[in-house]
Amino acid sequence: MLKLIRNRAEQGCKTTAYPKQPIELYKRYRGLPRINADCDPALINHCAEICPQDAILGEEKKIDLGKCTFCGRCEHVGEGAFVTFSQEFGMGAASREALICDGSLPALADHAKKHFKKLFGRSLQLRQVSAAGCNACEADTNVLNTPFFDLSRFGIDFVASPRHADGIHVTGPISRNMKTALITTYEAVPAPKVVIASGACAISGGPFYGSGEIVGDLNSIVPVDLYIPGCPPHPLTTLHALLNFFK
Repeated sequence: MLKLIRNRAEQGCKTTAYPKQPIELYKRYRGLPRINADCDPALINHCAEICPQDAILGEEKKIDLGKCTFCGRCEHVGEGAFVTFSQEFGMGAASREALICDGSLPALADHAKKHFKKLFGRSLQLRQVSAAGCNACEADTNVLNTPFFDLSRFGIDFVASPRHADGIHVTGPISRNMKTALITTYEAVPAPKVVIASGACAISGGPFYGSGEIVGDLNSIVPVDLYIPGCPPHPLTTLHALLNFFK
């Protein structure tokens, strides 16, 4: 016991002070894209043509964050003239339409936040469902349980059984083989319940967009309450979305 106390004193607190204090990410992190709407239309169209996800809406001069995998190709080709990726990790949205980005994102819906805060108070239990994901989203979600993030201090936990959960946190493009299992898990969660689509795959299909082997749109199966874009979403993107939507 004395050894444990000594180690604790030597190591100090390893948990980040976020959200009470701002946090800086590594310079290579690609967050919310900044868009120059006054850019040469020819360059915008070129970026739209080379986008592997068809995420750039050339005529509207916007980017669909639900499809974007943040590969950075548009920034590299245009040398930042049309798109530059910022360090802003707070990209969660309460509606699919809000992910159509013009360089800024609206705050998570106030009415939804108040609604869920009233329902769940200071406790939120989620069942994570990997619907044929590559494990990148799942890995970055698991990171939230490490001492650095310590998700449990906010009253948010991932549980083993959907019957113990307040909602489901879905990752992956939802393959045809996983569709029934996903629906069964959703139905096992007691009402009222929430649904979170995490990552480009669950939102739109991600890199598998257009494949007949996947559903690729969680909202077409069950109603989605919160969208967390990314490929995969950074742990801070997930944490920011959960704290601002439910707390």
